[in-house]
Amino acid sequence: MQISRRGLAGMIGAGAIAPGALWAQQDPVLEALRSTLNGRRTAFEAQMAYLKDRGQPDVVAGLLTAIRYADRRRDEIVEVMQAVTGQRYGNDWFEWMLWQERNPQIVPHPSLIPFKREVLLGIDPNFDLFLRSEYLQRDRMKIRLEEIAWGGVSKDGIPSLDNPTLISASNAGYLKGDDLVFGVAINGDERAYPLRIMGWHEMFNEVIGGVPVALAYCTLCGSGILFETQVAGRRKPFVFGSSGFLYRSNKLMFDRETHSLWNQYTGKPVVGPLVNSGITLKQRPVVITTWASWKTSHPKTRVLSLNTGHRRNYGSGVVYRDYFASSELMFPAVVDRSRHRQKDYIFAVRQFGAARAWPLDAFKGKPVINDAIGQTPLVLIGDPKERSVRAYERKFHEFRATQSGLQDRAGNGWTVTEEALIGPEGARLPRVAGHISYWFAWDNYLGDAASVYGE
Repeated sequence: MQISRRGLAGMIGAGAIAPGALWAQQDPVLEALRSTLNGRRTAFEAQMAYLKDRGQPDVVAGLLTAIRYADRRRDEIVEVMQAVTGQRYGNDWFEWMLWQERNPQIVPHPSLIPFKREVLLGIDPNFDLFLRSEYLQRDRMKIRLEEIAWGGVSKDGIPSLDNPTLISASNAGYLKGDDLVFGVAINGDERAYPLRIMGWHEMFNEVIGGVPVALAYCTLCGSGILFETQVAGRRKPFVFGSSGFLYRSNKLMFDRETHSLWNQYTGKPVVGPLVNSGITLKQRPVVITTWASWKTSHPKTRVLSLNTGHRRNYGSGVVYRDYFASSELMFPAVVDRSRHRQKDYIFAVRQFGAARAWPLDAFKGKPVINDAIGQTPLVLIGDPKERSVRAYERKFHEFRATQSGLQDRAGNGWTVTEEALIGPEGARLPRVAGHISYWFAWDNYLGDAASVYGE
């Protein structure tokens, strides 16, 4: 379900949004924010004059919520924002959001909580599951409420695939050889999930090789991360869906048990009952590669059927075509562009108490990289044409690519599998979980806390 700004303003004006508690109604700042979307124009003008005279930038977060929907009143709202901040971004919501991200010292007025709830619940009443007032107190959240943005869909508007129908490779005639797939193999259970299907769903919940897992695919940040969903101390595995919200152009997923919001990139709960649980979902290895490559190396693989139970155009290159072809972001996020373009691909690993990224371009003409993360030596095998990288622990070995395959310094051949490198006399070097991502997402969530290969 998608709702336009005009439609939302109409819902508010028609009284579709609850008026809130009595104390909130008596808050003059809240009443001023409400006037941006309903009420008489004379009252609105008086309220904007009040905010301008008040002169505090703590109202900007609420006004930013308003200008996405208040088409006819946007100019006056922006005048207030400019007056209290001294900034000149005009009607550009995107640029104002970037300014807000760069100024975390400005604490929003308490009226932001009831106002933002009213606006977002007017879009979908089911958002109340995530946005209860007690969850939105500043000291109870791991992210900033003012930076949570509606992504344009309702709760489950991007439907997850839960234990979807799989077919054999020989029956997957709909796939082209150069179609990209997420390849997963756990305990000998081999699966392929085409990106042309997953782009419409962004989440699957499955049991693969006896292990409950979820693939959280954020199309906006180019990352598909495979998480284990059985957490120690909990009776049932988590089952995840898409909330309809974003944070710095990254999807906020939710679990169906507690309706906590989770950061897709870190696997941690950020809003709701699980915020202080200490849970971080464990990653499992996943690879992006072409269907032709995956099918050749995994002939017994099963693959998603087109019969998903949903009506979508699953054609090659259809979903998010314009976004993937563009160098721009769809939603705001501050990005350091001094080293990389915001949508350059990197391979990301967060293991062994450290975080490190390898630009996909580093594998051009150099398919094998011997490196380390923290104190742990790694070998990475990559193919930028297929957007494919696999990482393994290498211990004391150094590897190189030859025409016959992967060799160590002594000239011994090693076999590349999804779970380990297999060497002489059955030696095994385990796979390390990682994933592909756009640079901006890595930079925005980890930044100075991580290292980057070649820098």
